[in-house]
Amino acid sequence: MKCYICAREGRDSDAVAVCIVCGMGLCMDHAIREENDVWEGGYPFPAKKVKQRLPRILCPECSVAMKGDS
Repeated sequence: MKCYICAREGRDSDAVAVCIVCGMGLCMDHAIREENDVWEGGYPFPAKKVKQRLPRILCPECSVAMKGDS
């Protein structure tokens, strides 16, 4: 698999990760590793935040969207 962003720019880079939101293949230069809060509790809303966080890999566009930045 190749990095989608590099391919759009006319470069050829192997993908090392996949964005968990859109599924885009990403090289090391475009993969963004972020930590995700984990919540536990009953339905309908989680009750408390757990201390441990989950890592996630996102593309630059989904990273911005997840943060709510414009």
